[in-house]
Amino acid sequence: MKKILFLMVFAVIAVSCNTPKTVIQSKKVIKGYWSLDNISYSEAGTFNVTIFNDTSKECLEGSSWRFIPNNNSGLYTIDNSNCPSGDRNFIFTIQQMDAESGLYDFLLKPTMKLGKPDKDNSVGFRLRLTQLGETNMQWQQTVNLEGKPFTISMNFSKINE
Repeated sequence: MKKILFLMVFAVIAVSCNTPKTVIQSKKVIKGYWSLDNISYSEAGTFNVTIFNDTSKECLEGSSWRFIPNNNSGLYTIDNSNCPSGDRNFIFTIQQMDAESGLYDFLLKPTMKLGKPDKDNSVGFRLRLTQLGETNMQWQQTVNLEGKPFTISMNFSKINE
């Protein structure tokens, strides 16, 4: 009887630890090179926002991104003469769809900035993967602005390799 109970518990744990098929498919789609084309806000106006504790909207727009799903790593490169240019490494995770919203959680954690370890590598960012297709992707991050939700939308397009 104990063996049967043990096998049942083991089977439940094994099934619950498997990566869902939709997440596996999402990792296949996200693999490769992307361009962060534009960043928009849910509210009209001019805002001084530092994205990913790194840089401004103006510096991130036009950046190139590479996602390597087999080890959940990647990097983005800023190539703008008016900004601190260079590579920033990160790790990422796509988590199963939220049943209430129908959206995926996307976790991004910077690891290296401009060739140096990120000084605060305990910080990660939770985003919503609101759109993921073969040629486009959108992330949204909701933060508080004066006690109200403020959404930052980041729109990417796939770069042919």
